Amino acid sequence: MSIAAGVLFVAVVFLTSTLSGVFGMAGGLVLLWFLLLSFPATTAIAVHGVIQLTANASRAWLSRCFIIWRVVALMTIGVVLAALGLLMISYTPNVAIVSLLIGLMPLMVWMPKHWIYLDATRTSHALVCGLVSGGLSIAAGLSGPLIDIFFIRTRMDRRAVVATKAMIQVIAHIIKILFYLSAALSLSRGEWTIILLAAPLAIIGTSAGNVILKRLTDANFRTWTRWIVTVIGTFYFVQGLIMVL
Repeated sequence: MSIAAGVLFVAVVFLTSTLSGVFGMAGGLVLLWFLLLSFPATTAIAVHGVIQLTANASRAWLSRCFIIWRVVALMTIGVVLAALGLLMISYTPNVAIVSLLIGLMPLMVWMPKHWIYLDATRTSHALVCGLVSGGLSIAAGLSGPLIDIFFIRTRMDRRAVVATKAMIQVIAHIIKILFYLSAALSLSRGEWTIILLAAPLAIIGTSAGNVILKRLTDANFRTWTRWIVTVIGTFYFVQGLIMVL
């Protein structure tokens, strides 16, 4: 990785962490796209896990008093089961598959409420959310838009939504890094140096986003989340179609 690419990477980490600090996951979508341009899919997902682990951990810490731990515990069980399943079939991603999977996720946030009611505070729903989102987190690199449909229609306020999602994503990213550990270890010392230097910027960006989050109303938070994720998801889907066709 050249010096110019390294500086750009650090800047992208800061900006996407700020975006995630506000909306919980949109920044991760943009960061993964940038990484897929720079690395093979397995390595990109592993690096994404390292950066997002830092950003989500700081976001979870800043909002720790709002975390609903019961939901986190139930979802963790699902994530672990998903990881074991993918490990058994020796799953290996590629950019086209990752792009199509991510591109389809935002469709779920527009699903009419009367079609299916998902609520992360319900035991069975939290387990399913952990299983499906955990599988997508490993298969496609992230699962924020999918997780969102289990949270956006609950009675939790925006702070509890962001805090609880941040904590479960901390766990999911740790498992994802372990899943792609061999790809992560293939990076050079210089590349890892840049990645580790960028990690503190993820924390600073998250803190900046947290300030903006406090100024949003719950209604604006949910509306903006849907539209931002949809626009980014559409871009991913078109990219995936171009690669396949």
